[in-house]
Amino acid sequence: MTTVTSGWTSGTPSPQQTRPSAAAKPVRWAADAVATLREGARLRLDYSAQSLWRVDRVIDGIRGEEAPYAAVEPMLRGLGAYAGEVIVRQSGGEWWASGGDHWVRTPDGRLWDPIDEARRCFAGDGSLRLLCRDATAAP
Repeated sequence: MTTVTSGWTSGTPSPQQTRPSAAAKPVRWAADAVATLREGARLRLDYSAQSLWRVDRVIDGIRGEEAPYAAVEPMLRGLGAYAGEVIVRQSGGEWWASGGDHWVRTPDGRLWDPIDEARRCFAGDGSLRLLCRDATAAP
């Protein structure tokens, strides 16, 4: 099994799944996060790279409230999945899944872990906006 970090790796997870099966869960998690922020915080997210600036700020706000990780983990997973879906749409990438983990594979073969990056943001050491910038930039 290949270990994937927030950046990229040249390995390939196995067994692999591609759209639509690998995308089903993260797409649903992202949609749930979008709906929650729209209804609860009156924040509209449009799946653009620019919207990830707002998502980073939302995570900063959650961290500032000192909420326990277990209480915010589902929202972090959803926000990470949202960032992953932004990367998929911007880059033409695809979701991959193995062993319950989900990554985005960009057309150049790099693997990205936006869900873990959301967790890193909550810990104060990450940025979904910068992850998207790196993932969609030409290598």
